[in-house]
Amino acid sequence: MHGFGVHTSMWTMNWDRAGAEKAIAASVKYGMDFIEIALLNAPAVDAAHTRALLEKHNLPAVCSLGLPERAWASVRPDAAIEHLEVAIDKTAEMGALALSGVIFGGIGERTGLPPTEKEYDNIAHVLTVAAKHAKKRGIELGIEAVNRYENHLINTGAQAVWMVEKVGADNIFVHLDTYHMNIEEKGAANGILAARDHLKYIHLSESDRGTPGTGNCPWDEICATLAAIGFKGGLAMESFINMPPEVSYGLSVWRPVAKDEAEVMGNGLPFLRNKARQYGLI
Repeated sequence: MHGFGVHTSMWTMNWDRAGAEKAIAASVKYGMDFIEIALLNAPAVDAAHTRALLEKHNLPAVCSLGLPERAWASVRPDAAIEHLEVAIDKTAEMGALALSGVIFGGIGERTGLPPTEKEYDNIAHVLTVAAKHAKKRGIELGIEAVNRYENHLINTGAQAVWMVEKVGADNIFVHLDTYHMNIEEKGAANGILAARDHLKYIHLSESDRGTPGTGNCPWDEICATLAAIGFKGGLAMESFINMPPEVSYGLSVWRPVAKDEAEVMGNGLPFLRNKARQYGLI
């Protein structure tokens, strides 16, 4: 998980054989250092096919997901463990390095009340069991802090750190996202500093989830702070171009956030790479 990567939502959210071939070929075309694969339906993924493509192009991969409602860890821990173990196995079979994202809950999971101790205890139990299974498979797990409108459980870098330390496994890390940080943190630098001891992965996503460099994210502050803490993890560009209705609903994306792939990859990717080079991150 080093260098510049891209989330497969740029090309597909359906990781079938055709989607894998399209996204991996495009990632290679744009010179990405790794790819982030969205595991919306892990059991259906042809892991051997993906692994062969990744090995052919010498392209590392990270997988990510949010738990479906039937497996929300806060209320259905047994189902969450089962779901994560399947996803971890598929991640390992593909030859990917980690499984990250909203592995503690769902995108769109909100009770209308503050989190309870019971919810957090259930999540910690799920992640403890999942981390042990992931350890056996040589996989790391990432906890992504997301904004309050998508989930009520872990919204800030500090909360993600608290959960990582509550679980206490050495193969769990913090995953930040600049889009969510722009909503939740008291300054992007503070979020990064709070997570610094456990931070291994960050989504570089604009304030409207569109083309980086065209919104309100403070990119100089973000890159300067990452450089100040000696960040050596994955920098993954995330902009949602292709989303099925259920994902659009969870993310509350109701209109196009960018014109097309060419706009994001042609303008946003060079913008982010230039910022990263400016601050010595790549």
